Amino acid sequence: MDGTPQEITSLVGREVYSNNGVFVGEVEDVQLNVQACAVTGIALGELNHELFSDVVGGENGVMIPYRWVRAVGDVVLINDTIERLRQPDAEGDEEVAV
Repeated sequence: MDGTPQEITSLVGREVYSNNGVFVGEVEDVQLNVQACAVTGIALGELNHELFSDVVGGENGVMIPYRWVRAVGDVVLINDTIERLRQPDAEGDEEVAV
């Protein structure tokens, strides 16, 4: 974004992708810290079921910390953390739940 103040509601409905180009979900709501006047998270729905099938079921969504957001434009870009949560490491650890 260009630094111009935006309405918080302008995030709702935007598609969210990882910085690797993988579709994650769609913004349904935002979480605010009113005392700090800051967005602290984004609630995602319409999830990529390949990423979240073992974590949430059916109609559930997930909350993504806003610190994972890298850019907001026509879409929201987040860290690839979501993808890495689905990949057990080489030592055989189990997947980490979101």
